Amino acid sequence: MIIRALGLLAVLGLWAQAAQAQEAPRCPEPACAAEAGGRTEGWAAQSRGEVIARRGVVTSSQPLATQAGLAILRRGGNAVDAAVATAAVLGVVEPFSTGIASDLFMIVWDAKTKKLHALAAAGTAPTGATPQRFAELGYGKDPKNWALGSGMPSGGILTVTVPGAVWGWDAALKRFGTMGFGDVLADAEYYARDGFPLSPRIADDWMPMHKALPLKACCTDHDPDTLAVWTPGGQAPKVGEMFRNPGLARAFALLRAEGADAFYRGDIAKAILAKSTALGGTMTAGDLAGYKGEWVDLLHTRYQGHDVYELPPPTQSWGALEMLNILEACVPVWSPGQTLASLGPKSPRYWHYLIEAKKLAYADLSAWNGDPKFVTVPVERLTSKAYAASLCRQVDPARAKATTPGPADRSGDTVVLATADAEGNVVAMVNSISSVWGSGLTVKEYGMILHNRGVQFSLDPASPNIIAPGKRPYHTLAAGFVLKDGAPWLSLLLMGGDMQAQGHGQVLVNMLDLGANVQMATDMARFRHGQVSDQLTLEPALDALVGADLKAMGHRLGTPGSDLVGGYQAIRISHDKDGKPVYRAGSDHRKDGQAAGW
Repeated sequence: MIIRALGLLAVLGLWAQAAQAQEAPRCPEPACAAEAGGRTEGWAAQSRGEVIARRGVVTSSQPLATQAGLAILRRGGNAVDAAVATAAVLGVVEPFSTGIASDLFMIVWDAKTKKLHALAAAGTAPTGATPQRFAELGYGKDPKNWALGSGMPSGGILTVTVPGAVWGWDAALKRFGTMGFGDVLADAEYYARDGFPLSPRIADDWMPMHKALPLKACCTDHDPDTLAVWTPGGQAPKVGEMFRNPGLARAFALLRAEGADAFYRGDIAKAILAKSTALGGTMTAGDLAGYKGEWVDLLHTRYQGHDVYELPPPTQSWGALEMLNILEACVPVWSPGQTLASLGPKSPRYWHYLIEAKKLAYADLSAWNGDPKFVTVPVERLTSKAYAASLCRQVDPARAKATTPGPADRSGDTVVLATADAEGNVVAMVNSISSVWGSGLTVKEYGMILHNRGVQFSLDPASPNIIAPGKRPYHTLAAGFVLKDGAPWLSLLLMGGDMQAQGHGQVLVNMLDLGANVQMATDMARFRHGQVSDQLTLEPALDALVGADLKAMGHRLGTPGSDLVGGYQAIRISHDKDGKPVYRAGSDHRKDGQAAGW
């Protein structure tokens, strides 16, 4: 054991030295002293133009994944086929964010029925995941931890829930797709087997692995399988360096040959159970074989003449609806005769109102959100216009109000993507292993990180989100969709832990109040507010503009930065004179992302 521990320490030490050696300045001098060029039309600060296409479009956080989805469309697949192909490749090229052992949510606009459908493939807590067991292991005993967060460990086997993504991919393809795993997972298997070169943002996100990985619940060292798979030779891959994952390629080959059963009942399931059992987990073969997600009803509000839809509990997605309702009801009360548009994004009051509306919505998320199969979540009341109007008096138009403790602020890591096809089908999908590098545990035979979505359970007996076997945790994952006059108008996603619902609110205000196009809506500066920390993070340019004013109003400002405001992908749908869809796609410049169409 001592030799093994020393060996691991040596690997960690070598890796840390390599990481330090690679840590060059983020921007080379003297090039970074130059001024940015501007656009020749439109908003000069816009990072890129909208991608406009007729026959189909895909937008994601990584060009290889976008191109995989686009290739499916060009081969005759539809938007659902392309979404699964894109998500699978993202699991290869962004393994710290997503993978086959993750969860997903999806919204599908079906052009045939002209209806929205929503799929929730959220994993459930395993057998034996009880508050009593956590208490026996020393977790959740101190009520002070409940006030600061969940009381749950941050990683390790105790945070691993049954992964829902593969079930979700399969269910979506069977209901709406035209292809199967054999077709849509081919590119993912290829990139896992033959490798891909790391892009700059992915290399940057990969680098902090030695800091991000949680300790295993069983011991005092990091998981050797994780180090072996993701830092071959003791080093993280560099920008432009090829990374291969033969184990993950084997997993995709099994899925292509055997379908979802390979994951939930076959060889992959056996490997997951072996890993869990070895580390003291309580997941059973029945937990995996019996897993099922569900098709759910979306929640809805009207805002600025548009119908906005968001996912229901246990996701936080519906908090965006409450935030928009509060702004609609309360801005005329807080500033009579003014609107968000008339105040404008250069006004400190504009930002103060958005932040205070977010605080109110997230207070209700903290108080009520959980698995509706276990608790009652009064979402119809909380997303109603009348309820929003009743909250206006809780905000001082000139002074920030401190937040009360709730679920821990979650930065998280996630991928989001949107697809659309020539027939008019449109998809919004979010896939995630929860925290950066998930649980920190890797099933080596199949090169996959186990997610740690269970970290979002609570050990507070009074919480609607207290852990229980078979229960789904509070989910930060969000997906949105907007209709106008009954027709699809926008597929909307913005990843980043608890940034997601507040991010949806901000970019929808950018579009529906300020008139931004689908690319401008993400290029505009954003904020992130932590409900527990009560800390406000502004992007640097926004901090320079209104930071001092907001601080004077009582907001608690953290260090300015863009790393916490998430990553956006969206498709705006319009129609030509013949009624055929024309797509306009935007992709977040904060990522390595790409929107592409044909």
